[in-house]
Amino acid sequence: MSSAANPPADVPRLRRSLTLWDLILYGIIVIQPTAPMPAYGVFSNAGQGHVVTSILIAMVAMVFTAMSYGRMARVYPSAGSAYTYVGRELHPSLGYVTGWSMTMDYILNPLICTIWSAKAMADLLGGTHFQIPYPGLIWPIVFAGLFTALNLRGVQTSARINKILCAIMGAVILAFFWYTIRYIFHLPQYPEAYFLRPFYNPETFTVNRVFHGTSVAVLTYIGFDGISTLSEEVENPKRNIFLATVLVCVITGFLAAAEVYGAQLLSPQYNFAADEVTNAFSHVAAIAGGPLLTKAISLTLLVATVGSGMGSQLGAARLLYGMGRSDAIPKKFFGAIHPKTRIPANNVIFVGVIALIGAFLITYDNGAELLNFGALIAFMGVNLASLTHYFVRGADRTMGQLIPPLLGFFICLFIWIHLSNLALIAGSIWMVAGIAFGAWKTRGFRGDLVNFDLPPDEA
Repeated sequence: MSSAANPPADVPRLRRSLTLWDLILYGIIVIQPTAPMPAYGVFSNAGQGHVVTSILIAMVAMVFTAMSYGRMARVYPSAGSAYTYVGRELHPSLGYVTGWSMTMDYILNPLICTIWSAKAMADLLGGTHFQIPYPGLIWPIVFAGLFTALNLRGVQTSARINKILCAIMGAVILAFFWYTIRYIFHLPQYPEAYFLRPFYNPETFTVNRVFHGTSVAVLTYIGFDGISTLSEEVENPKRNIFLATVLVCVITGFLAAAEVYGAQLLSPQYNFAADEVTNAFSHVAAIAGGPLLTKAISLTLLVATVGSGMGSQLGAARLLYGMGRSDAIPKKFFGAIHPKTRIPANNVIFVGVIALIGAFLITYDNGAELLNFGALIAFMGVNLASLTHYFVRGADRTMGQLIPPLLGFFICLFIWIHLSNLALIAGSIWMVAGIAFGAWKTRGFRGDLVNFDLPPDEA
């Protein structure tokens, strides 16, 4: 399948300005170096304490999937990401379905970041003399507006901000590790199997519990695929997208496992009440570092969520641009590029408005549960696309082109099956709505559903 012809010189295009290091930082910030901390209580409740095991199992699936993303980005360096890969390799209709499922994931991420940031800021200022009237109304507007305004300044501004955010979060994570290690070394004695309990607790272990925990723990990695949506804005995308995607998953997996391992060593508690779930990690950290560490982690999680909200909105805008450019959704609005900043400004504003409205309609818990539905469908699709391109149709077939995408697909499928009923029902409704829109757009699927045009090849 050949690329589209080069557009006229005066047509705005995305600018290639991001390095490999920018991509890695972008991926880490979108995922958050503190990714498992806000949802630690949720993960622990779902897996009955097997948080470390769940995160590591999820990492295996994500690394295999990341390899597929990186390989497909070599073939199609497009902002459409999984949407383009599946549509070009499997079938345009499957690409459309994949893109539709991803829009739920990508739009929900900045939405729940807006909700969490607004609540965190209200809580942080709750005990101070500085009071904001109507915080439930003001703070969602502030954070949705902040994410949108910063992303409208362009991708290079986002890259610079990512470096600052990463340094701040890294310092607090190191402080948590320091206090945790110091606390453990001063314990008078260790219970039996003390260091193994975070991996395996015989009192609560079952395969179903662990994989249900894994289906939630996938949230730790949500956003890594956003790296591939920047394929048209990175230097040497055929090399750097693959390296950045895999490295971000590995770094995130081991860092997240270390964080929750420390938390589980500090406290054996694995069931948290509803009013404890949101701040579970901060309360556990207080055992080792006291109120000072608790405040530092709370503030860091707010900073991390701001970074994640910015990054996920950036990825959502690029996905919508890829779908709009190929006319899967209205091209005039979603496929437009701002002539000065060279970004899909309409999409940035659109996602910001959805995040603001949604912040008043759903809860953080509900939004978080829905995220993984669309993401895992996209992950399975990309693994099949990679398998088809490199092994089924490829001339040089190797086991390295067969095993990783197959394992990635089946592990993601197994995790998807263990999603909550709420996620499966609401996600299915979203998919039915998308298919209905596709049927209307093509008059009963009699016309072309998608026109997958690719960006001009740039050496």
